[in-house]
Amino acid sequence: MTGSAAAGTTRRTASGGEAAVRVTGLRKSFPGKGGRVEALRGVDLSVPAGQIYGFLGPNGAGKTTALRILTTLLRADAGEVVVAGLDVGSHPAAVRRRIGYVGQRGGADIEATGRENLVLQGRLYGMGRHETERRADELIERLDLAPFCERIARTYSGGQRRRLEVALGIVHRPDVLFLDEPTLGLDPQNRANLWDQLRRLRDAGTTVLLTTHYLDEADRLSDRVAIIDHGLVVAEGTPEELRGRYPAAVTITPRPGFADLAAVAALLGREPLVREARIDGETIRVDLDSATTGMAAIFALLRARGVEVQGVSLREPSLDDVFLHETGRSLRDAGAPPAMEAIAS
Repeated sequence: MTGSAAAGTTRRTASGGEAAVRVTGLRKSFPGKGGRVEALRGVDLSVPAGQIYGFLGPNGAGKTTALRILTTLLRADAGEVVVAGLDVGSHPAAVRRRIGYVGQRGGADIEATGRENLVLQGRLYGMGRHETERRADELIERLDLAPFCERIARTYSGGQRRRLEVALGIVHRPDVLFLDEPTLGLDPQNRANLWDQLRRLRDAGTTVLLTTHYLDEADRLSDRVAIIDHGLVVAEGTPEELRGRYPAAVTITPRPGFADLAAVAALLGREPLVREARIDGETIRVDLDSATTGMAAIFALLRARGVEVQGVSLREPSLDDVFLHETGRSLRDAGAPPAMEAIAS
């Protein structure tokens, strides 16, 4: 089943506003053909309580390995891991009572109905029958499972099954919910629906930590994001903070016949809000600290100098730009290193 069966149903929270998850110096390696391969090489994380925290990176970056350690499914080689106020290495059973976990492969019994799955999960956590049934009804309503909860799970669509698996992960009211690639393989409508459900969970006080390699998911869903590559966290912050570290790019195409591109580029480059202005073929690319105020200043300057513009395009920085600047490659093009692919399989 999704999550880990454990006795007891008491809900506890990390005390005094502490981080719901705190990781320091986390390391893990696995044997490989050419020696040991380091999956995690000293990861530090702090996940604020009551937020959705996105762990973004390509396949093979170490996301799933870190999640398995946080959820007590794998022991770390080194480092300190505290989840819901408890050290994972010293108190794994107590940690399991305070967390929910939904893996990539889910865990629902596909030959049972959705309601039967929820009742069984609650009973495995030591909840009484009446309490479990009330909780099942509550989750069926909260996660919009009513239209299909009496059907066998084998007949569910991918989105329906994923919502059931999330319900199974929170049936015991965990402090922290861990999700490994929660929308992998879902169509856009089901992804958006699941995002809405996760936001509701956060708003109700549950801390959500999810791994993903979808840029839009990390950007639009997460309150904070950590970007991991080759076992190291290379950037961390809110999506807005991360994007704000890098410039917006404006491409200006002067009207044909205007020959002195170099003079215009030099002129633009002296503007305070311009990081860099350079010639790119028949256009001028300008990197700006602020797209809104920077664009206004650029157009005012061009008009004052009599430069006629044929076209302008603006590209705002994205999380892929952050990844590109931090690692030297695009997340969209980044694949799992061969050694890590072998380990993952």
